[in-house]
Amino acid sequence: MAGFVLAEKLEQSQTFDETGKRTPVTLLKTSPCYLIDIKWPEVNSYMAVKLGFGQSKNIKKSVKGQLDKAGIKTPLRFLKEIRLDKVKCSKVEENGKIGIQVGDVKLFIGEELKPETLFKVGDMVKVSGTSKGKGFQGVVRRHGFAGGPKTHGQSDRWRAPGSIGQTTTPGRVYKGKKMAGRMGTDRVSIKNLRVVKIDENGITVKGLVPGHKNGFLEIIST
Repeated sequence: MAGFVLAEKLEQSQTFDETGKRTPVTLLKTSPCYLIDIKWPEVNSYMAVKLGFGQSKNIKKSVKGQLDKAGIKTPLRFLKEIRLDKVKCSKVEENGKIGIQVGDVKLFIGEELKPETLFKVGDMVKVSGTSKGKGFQGVVRRHGFAGGPKTHGQSDRWRAPGSIGQTTTPGRVYKGKKMAGRMGTDRVSIKNLRVVKIDENGITVKGLVPGHKNGFLEIIST
């Protein structure tokens, strides 16, 4: 099935199998994560679910209104829509509650999402988040430039970008030229990470995921 949940990056660690082989893993906390709303193609022209994650003391009135409508009393910090255009799902209604059925799993608005109901060990997932910010960096670190020669008087040009302009025609620097600048804080997605462990409040995946500790992440089955 297609599992989806929001999570928080806890820590990077390692595990060892029976043969002693080391495997790098990342622990992801998925609680509390609630289903807030469902977008239907007939009404919104696309299929998606809106999830809420992360308990907070103070939230905006607009967010509180959405939570109250879904019957969620826990103040949530992050709200995120996840598109399900390519996922086979259907609308269900039981006991006056509206929900969505994905595979054999039924999810209703206002319900807390548990990782054990959406994923299983061995599933391949895609983890998306914001990469670490690295500040203002030069072209050697930011783009992998080789720098200038280390001899023949080039004492101050080791990490310089070199020539960036043209001659009289066109007489300017092209847009998008690789130069020094802010590095990091980009949206990064890592695909095909295998789920190695599932517990009540989180998921452990093989490999590393983007972002800093306690960073906000999206987990979607691939």
